[in-house]
Amino acid sequence: MARTKTSYTKEFKLAILTQVELGIPVAQVARENGLCPQLIFKWRKDYRENPEKAFSGSGLPYKNEALIAELERTVGKLYAENEFLKKSLEKLNNRLDEKKQRSRHRRDTK
Repeated sequence: MARTKTSYTKEFKLAILTQVELGIPVAQVARENGLCPQLIFKWRKDYRENPEKAFSGSGLPYKNEALIAELERTVGKLYAENEFLKKSLEKLNNRLDEKKQRSRHRRDTK
């Protein structure tokens, strides 16, 4: 399957660099926006070398598909965590019920 080269607008690139400059880790910004971290490092280098001429090409705006994919991953993660917590709560309730039954049994045999 052939991959097509994606290009981004100057505004998008600057928004990404702003997030990095605010202290958000490059890996996190890349993950949240469906980018390769090396691409962000390249953009930062290009911008630092020549801010006026950096990103002069005409890029496409950020794809909504990347945002949707990230949100779907988040939903999947939350679903898995929710199922884990449900099972854990069920096991805990079962253990508590067993303890109550043993306690009643001890009281009844005395």
